[in-house]
Amino acid sequence: MATNENLPPNVIKQLARELKNLDEIPPEGIKVGVNDDDFSTIYADIEGPAGTPYENGVFRMKLILNRDFPHSPPKGYFLTKIFHPNIANNGEICVNTLKKDWNPSLGLRHVLIVVRCLLIEPFPESALNEQAGKMLLENYEEYARHARLYTGIHALKPKPKFKTGAISESTAALNVDQTNTSVCSVDPKTAVSGAVVPPPTPLAPSLNTMKGASGQEPPTTALNSIVEMGVSSGSGLPAAVAHTHKKEGGGLAKAQGDKKKIDARKKSLKRL
Repeated sequence: MATNENLPPNVIKQLARELKNLDEIPPEGIKVGVNDDDFSTIYADIEGPAGTPYENGVFRMKLILNRDFPHSPPKGYFLTKIFHPNIANNGEICVNTLKKDWNPSLGLRHVLIVVRCLLIEPFPESALNEQAGKMLLENYEEYARHARLYTGIHALKPKPKFKTGAISESTAALNVDQTNTSVCSVDPKTAVSGAVVPPPTPLAPSLNTMKGASGQEPPTTALNSIVEMGVSSGSGLPAAVAHTHKKEGGGLAKAQGDKKKIDARKKSLKRL
């Protein structure tokens, strides 16, 4: 790989100034990137101009500078596949600015702007891609269809990446939605307003799992088993279940009292 040592100091200084200017004031639809250790290769992402078959596409290209730059023009290549009369299948760019019309006073900005203009107005007379050049001259609609097809396959703009914060917020929102769903899935009779029912655990199965196929409320003995399991383990009842049990405590105590009375009567009858 070429390094900055292969370029004369005066060329490196000139490139540094140009690159800084391109970074501060980028040309329309063009973003430039460079490796600080290798100024001899300049990369650029070119947005497909609106109203052309290349619209909505982003095309990466590179300019390779010779040691005697700017006295000799850079060589240009498209790294993104594109269907264009003046761009060969290997990506080589054919434009007069990079050949006979080159002038040492021309800078990288001018070269990049000319290449983007080439996407707006191709020159089929000097075609490197003969199929594209012939199609452009004979049937523009067919040429545009091919160009759009290549753009859609190889050069569509990448989807914006989510920032870490946005992903975290989305995840948090998703968790809240799941929690709300779990609350809504509980029968209104067994859920207290504002209470969140915890997920099923070995010590505290959810109330829904205890309902029968008919959707009726769980029997008293089943709810009592939850109380006994929580107390015996020393972990206590889940907040929502304990609250619900407390609310319905009067009914449960009455049922248990009635059961004791019935048992006492049975014992009395046995004695008789």
